[in-house]
Amino acid sequence: MLYFAIAIGFFVLFMIMKGVRIVPQAENWIVERFGKYASTLNPGLNLINPIFSRVSTKIDIRESVLDLPKQGTITSDNASLEVDGIVYFKIMDPYKAYYGIQNLHYAIQNLAQTNIRSILGRMTLDESLSSREKINADLLITLDEATDAWGTKITRVEIKDIQPPEDIVNAMTLQMKAEREKRARILEAEAKKEAAEREAEGVKRAQILAAEARKESAERDAEARERLALAEANAIKLVADSLKSSNGDPLVYLLGQEYVKGLVKLGDSANSKFVMLPPDLLESVKNIFKK
Repeated sequence: MLYFAIAIGFFVLFMIMKGVRIVPQAENWIVERFGKYASTLNPGLNLINPIFSRVSTKIDIRESVLDLPKQGTITSDNASLEVDGIVYFKIMDPYKAYYGIQNLHYAIQNLAQTNIRSILGRMTLDESLSSREKINADLLITLDEATDAWGTKITRVEIKDIQPPEDIVNAMTLQMKAEREKRARILEAEAKKEAAEREAEGVKRAQILAAEARKESAERDAEARERLALAEANAIKLVADSLKSSNGDPLVYLLGQEYVKGLVKLGDSANSKFVMLPPDLLESVKNIFKK
């Protein structure tokens, strides 16, 4: 009887240990009873029926990374490309992820590859190489909608590499080089044009300033001549007024003054050895000294 009680005790202890399940934080466990879904065990301490229930699978609910293998595709302008990428996903509903699809990773991989070929097939080569962000966004929307029935959330899709054939790469390199040389020639021509325009503007400005300077100089010369003429007129008027008292002729005075100035200039000449004076002038000088 004692042995029977001990056996019963061990059996009960064994059943309790089989019925207690401690689920890790990053997992959910699917429990089946008689081959049918019974419940989902969340992280922590859980109890199940150890006789009729069993843990059929353990689902990792952390965000997972699926590496897409490199594949060939053709663009709308018949250019061949090799593309690979990465898909980040997270299981939100373990029931749908386990019972809704046979092989979740394989399904996501093939769905992503198919959609990559479809999206790039609607683009040209240039669009495919320059629209990587758009490709990622379109893939994310498409894959997230398709995997919703599998209880899976697509969090991110990244195209790692888009590799065109070598001959296309060489052609693109030559085209890029030609475009750079073209831009360089255009910039050089624009620089020369700007320099010529600035030089012409400088010459124009210099000519305007020179013309304004000549104008101002001419105005000042005219003003000076006007003042000189006015001074001479005043001087002549004073001489004429003084000669009236002695019955002198102002014209004779002025002519004599200019005559004397001419003789002085003639005497100052470097080529003159001697100066011949008119006889009437000598007679006048003699008469002055006799007096």
